[in-house]
Amino acid sequence: MRTQLKTTSLIVLVLGLGLSLGFNNFAMASEVKKIAVVDVNKIVASSNQVKALKEEQEKKMQDLQKWLTTVREDVAKQKTKEGKEKLIAKYDETFAKKQEAIKKNYAEKLMAIDRNISGVIAKEAQAQGYDMVLSKGIVLYGGDDITSEIEKHIK
Repeated sequence: MRTQLKTTSLIVLVLGLGLSLGFNNFAMASEVKKIAVVDVNKIVASSNQVKALKEEQEKKMQDLQKWLTTVREDVAKQKTKEGKEKLIAKYDETFAKKQEAIKKNYAEKLMAIDRNISGVIAKEAQAQGYDMVLSKGIVLYGGDDITSEIEKHIK
């Protein structure tokens, strides 16, 4: 009798917990969220900041390529093997520093652009009353596409 009472109490407790969780999920599901989607790739491709950064990066890489041409000529002028090896070691170190500086600068500027674009998206979504913004690439169906509104603010 006593074990039957414990079993019954346990079943009632589990059922009560299940029902309360079910009602909670139902209440949350009934609250409609206003969701927007943004084509992030399109925003990035049309961004003048991103275009300028790419152009800057290409120029820096061209300058680095010119510097390497000068380095090769300088090394070729050396008459001794030791002189060439010393010069190559010196230039290798300089090249690594230049390359690292270019990468670091690019990453910093790219992060700043990303923060700017994300801020514009958030500001525009809030202004239009959206609760959530998702990348268009991950959404199969639904959501209001606000890409064109974002593009107006990014350029």
